[in-house]
Amino acid sequence: MAPADNGASTPEDDDPFGYLYADGQAAGATPPSGGGGYGYPGPRSYHQVRPVGERQYGQQPQYGQQPQPTAAYGQAPQQQPQTYGQPNAHYSAPETLPGGTPTTVTPTQHGGGGRGRGPNTKGLLIGALAVVAAVVIGIGVAVLGGDSNDDAKGDAGGQPSGGSQSVQPSETASKSADKPVDLPKTDAKALKLEGGTATASDVQGAKADGGTYVAGFNQVGAKLTWTVNGIPKDGAYSLRVNYGVPGKDANATITVNGKVQTRPLNMENFSHAKEGDWEKGWTNTWSVVQLSKGTNAIAISCEQGNQCDANFDQMWLVKGTNG
Repeated sequence: MAPADNGASTPEDDDPFGYLYADGQAAGATPPSGGGGYGYPGPRSYHQVRPVGERQYGQQPQYGQQPQPTAAYGQAPQQQPQTYGQPNAHYSAPETLPGGTPTTVTPTQHGGGGRGRGPNTKGLLIGALAVVAAVVIGIGVAVLGGDSNDDAKGDAGGQPSGGSQSVQPSETASKSADKPVDLPKTDAKALKLEGGTATASDVQGAKADGGTYVAGFNQVGAKLTWTVNGIPKDGAYSLRVNYGVPGKDANATITVNGKVQTRPLNMENFSHAKEGDWEKGWTNTWSVVQLSKGTNAIAISCEQGNQCDANFDQMWLVKGTNG
């Protein structure tokens, strides 16, 4: 249906809405008479439609809305390229609007050269060291606390917590055994003399007190007995004897607590004195004897089969079987 009062051969006869477009207006299109209609304001207009092109562009759009580009009639609207990351020219930040709160961004401070930094490894290292130190301190406190608790328990139980400690009998015996023990020593003149033996001092070189020695050990039955006290324990000991021979070898029988020892006392001419030279013949020898703890009787005697011609100066004991 065609609008009334169109007029003949007017552009709107071809397109009654041509006056709404720029090309129609350029061709002379005019709105209908009567004031209003087809988008022009008037008493009979309900939608108050404005022609295309009447809007004034370049105005500030409402916040949050993007301006829409316009195009001429028959042309596709031009798409405005948008570069990712670039702000829209028509966008206004919230802080520029009335009532907006200005926002200030504080840049992160980096040390040296303005280059980017990775993770704060120095801070992580310091934190790790702090954790390790805390663990070590905690262990130390726990250990010290444990010692204090042990000391407190010791005091509460009546046991000594410090200073001198009681010594058990086994410890006393062990320490006593480890201490060096002075074994007996004697001059021959202090021994019990039998079988023709007697003291003398005419041969020089004896080490006994006063140069006195025992002579007369030159026949069967001659005997010297030494009663020894203070033997610490059962075992083997070395019997040392300082003697003198007249430039020739001699030997004797050893008896311990009435039991003959299998090995005789060897009294060779170790000084290599000439025969008959008693003064040059002083020397010493040793023999292993088995003793019991406490008191022992050691006898040196001239028995059948012995070569008995010697003087006796001193005797002593040494622990062990080494001469």
